[in-house]
Amino acid sequence: MCLFQYDDESEPEEPVPAGSLIVPVRPGGAEVLVRMFRTPLGARTAVGFTSADRLAAVLGPQQPWIRLSEATLRALAEPLGAVGLTVDPTLTAPAVGTAPVPDRPTVPAPRGPRREAGPALRTV
Repeated sequence: MCLFQYDDESEPEEPVPAGSLIVPVRPGGAEVLVRMFRTPLGARTAVGFTSADRLAAVLGPQQPWIRLSEATLRALAEPLGAVGLTVDPTLTAPAVGTAPVPDRPTVPAPRGPRREAGPALRTV
């Protein structure tokens, strides 16, 4: 599932200092937790925005946030397995719908000789 597209075309090997960032968080008891995201290729990444307006445009105006330096965000994200820092991403996934799922009609099981199930497949 592709969550973000990048506004810039810089190479990941060429990190550019982002300075102070607006960082989305999840409220926890007495602390807050930095939200981690996935890149289009599935790698875990920390996300920061250059303004509260940009964060609200992607994650909504109710998204809690804190201000962190780029270095602090990288230091917090590294032990969590984040491979990079994404600045000002734009959401590319479709909005989650709230419409009820229609009931599926039931289909009677076929009659006849029973087949043995083949080996189970797993996605990696």
